[in-house]
Amino acid sequence: MFVPHTEGQKKEMLRTIGVRSFDDLLEGLPKDLIRPPLDLPGSMSEMELVRHMEELAKRDHLAQSYLGAGAYEHFVPTSVWALALRGEFSTAYTPYQAEASQGTLQSIFEFQSMVCNLFEMEAANASLYDGASAAAEACLMAAKHTGRSEVLVPDTVHPQTRQVIETYLKHSGVRLNVLPCRGGVLEPSTVKKVLGAGTAALLVQNPNFFGCLEIHVHELSKLVHEAGALLIASSYPVALGMIVPPGEYGADIAVAEGQPLGLPLGYGGPYVGLFACKMDLIRKTPGRIVGQTVDQEGKRAFVLTLQAREQHIRREKATSNICTNQALCALASTIHMSLLGKEGLRRLADLNFQKAHYLAGELEKRGFPRTFDRPFFNEFAVKCPVPPDRIEELLAREGVLAGLPLGRYFPALKDSLLICVTEIKTRGDMDAFVGLLENVCR
Repeated sequence: MFVPHTEGQKKEMLRTIGVRSFDDLLEGLPKDLIRPPLDLPGSMSEMELVRHMEELAKRDHLAQSYLGAGAYEHFVPTSVWALALRGEFSTAYTPYQAEASQGTLQSIFEFQSMVCNLFEMEAANASLYDGASAAAEACLMAAKHTGRSEVLVPDTVHPQTRQVIETYLKHSGVRLNVLPCRGGVLEPSTVKKVLGAGTAALLVQNPNFFGCLEIHVHELSKLVHEAGALLIASSYPVALGMIVPPGEYGADIAVAEGQPLGLPLGYGGPYVGLFACKMDLIRKTPGRIVGQTVDQEGKRAFVLTLQAREQHIRREKATSNICTNQALCALASTIHMSLLGKEGLRRLADLNFQKAHYLAGELEKRGFPRTFDRPFFNEFAVKCPVPPDRIEELLAREGVLAGLPLGRYFPALKDSLLICVTEIKTRGDMDAFVGLLENVCR
């Protein structure tokens, strides 16, 4: 809690340091660096302040959102954060001292176990900052493991993820080769043309940025491994309730943005990066790994293990300079996954799939054909008779986020709008959205 200083305390501090006023401390500074006093209203009681903040919040209220593109509006049960914010977890903050942090370490261990089950992989770390940093760390890890200097990334991977990967690789001596995918998915023939002795890894996002399902993952896996490279799979966690998991098609490293698993939308964060791999890569894994053992009395205990990160080892020998994990977000995701269970995840995936296909069908009937004739999950692009930027602007006036105009990232798709539907949308919501789109396009 912040307790402001009294006027008497302020005068005493100023007297102690030998000045008469706070302004005296600013003497000598350029005038353009000194901000004039803020014209703020008087103080409010707590009750008045709560009401004032609620009124401000109403100004930004959105009735509906059909925007996905990496951040997804899923239902989060109240119990998720009611449990995640309990004092037992928030007070056992850091897992450095294992004997004092058994609860935190156990929650991380459970998180790792669930991530392994989700991906069907052999090992997982305690989480990374977000899905983009997890993908970038995977590329670095693959390059170090293979000793090769090129990573292949199709342009169906999220453009912002590609930017993060490029930043990570910029001074590492590893080159990023972005592959064009004009048909909405990565074709094996495209990979064959560039795959070579210098290829460290291929990163495939499934479903990809356009919502399309990468239907060639088994063939791509075979091609990559025959060339001695690694396959990195980036997944949408909810979709794994329905589509083939990375471990099943031989991915060496699996990553994901964990935001759809219990984390609310919040202007880009805080999120949580999921990271898993085959067991023979575990010693090169970035970040923390929690292991299970027994104490002197033979009781189950949890410890940090294989934490070859920059804080614990000479920096040039570290697997990564990642210095923490998103423990609270990982805890919320663990609770969310445990509440869903395998059957719940399967039903959630089916809801997302069915609702998105209903909306896509209704839009196609009204002159909004899909941009890519490919299988998709809960996100899809449609061609619009008027500029998507204009649609976005007009629907925003109605309190609706229409989607993402793809021309911002892909000039060749300037007529396309990327639309997302999750389980929270009703048929009435979607029918109203179709009606709004029809009206603004007339």
